[in-house]
Amino acid sequence: MRKLRHHEIPRPDPDTLARLPRHPIAVVIDNVRSLYNVGSMFRTSDAARVEHVYLTGITGTPEHPGLHKTALGAQDTVPWSYHPRIEPVLDDLRAAGHTLAVLEITDTPGRIDDLTLAHFPLTLVVGNELHGVSEAAVERADLALEIPQYGAKQSLNVAVAYGIAVFQLVEHFRRLSRLSPPHPCPPDHA
Repeated sequence: MRKLRHHEIPRPDPDTLARLPRHPIAVVIDNVRSLYNVGSMFRTSDAARVEHVYLTGITGTPEHPGLHKTALGAQDTVPWSYHPRIEPVLDDLRAAGHTLAVLEITDTPGRIDDLTLAHFPLTLVVGNELHGVSEAAVERADLALEIPQYGAKQSLNVAVAYGIAVFQLVEHFRRLSRLSPPHPCPPDHA
């Protein structure tokens, strides 16, 4: 075994990426204060090839240079939009056929493994670092997804929780759809 050099890692270029199908998963990032968390979620969204990132409330947008430190260009490869209020975004996504899932601890926790193909397209809502997902989002949600935790703390960092959940969602969707693992793109040796 040896570690691959940067130029050996198979990844699609931006033009190829724009033509590849995206997983039917959108994310709403609502009232996340830290630009580092938002940038990290952009990077994770690129890796998971999500459909769209909706930034709502006080969530910073890619115009802020602080976001670039963690996004490392992913803000240019992930479709995104900003909306001042979350409610119209969720209402529009539901009208478009999305299942609305909040990543939150509730009295009716759900498991990603219990989802069926009928739950996709799916929108995952993540919320503020201190207060979590807003009541307005919880009220509109079809289900709540929870990450099992075995320690003393009640929650994970929002970017970490999002990374765990979105990759579980992508892998679960791919299994349900019987999609093969992603095939590496040949490295560009030009």
